[in-house]
Amino acid sequence: MFAPSRDQARQFFFDTWKKYGAGEALSALEQIALAVISLHPEYHALLTDTDRNLDRDYTPAEGGINPFLHLSLHLAVEEQLSIDQPPGLRAKYEQLRAAANSEHDAKHTVLECLGETIWQAQRTGAPPDAAAYLACVDKKIRA
Repeated sequence: MFAPSRDQARQFFFDTWKKYGAGEALSALEQIALAVISLHPEYHALLTDTDRNLDRDYTPAEGGINPFLHLSLHLAVEEQLSIDQPPGLRAKYEQLRAAANSEHDAKHTVLECLGETIWQAQRTGAPPDAAAYLACVDKKIRA
């Protein structure tokens, strides 16, 4: 299992954006990351300044979203949907997508549930609860 450090994960996004800007070939994962980055123009300037942003902390007190966490959760959702893991997630996502204003909005809904599931796992010290994750998505479908 690949478990990059915070800096390695961030560097991946910086490098992907830099390679894209230079017209260099991207790996399959970088292509997915670029698609996610492209959906978030508010992060483009941040990704051009590695020196300033690689070590920057994003605290809840600042009131903003950690852009690297957000992009990473997007990548995780993309992978989960591509392999339907946990089983049934893709079908639930399709329901959200049919009802949402956009594919991106539907993915953000799934992303919120994934973030909640990860937070609960960290808080309790237990592994992520796939059933709770799917239940969260179900709740969003019914909302």
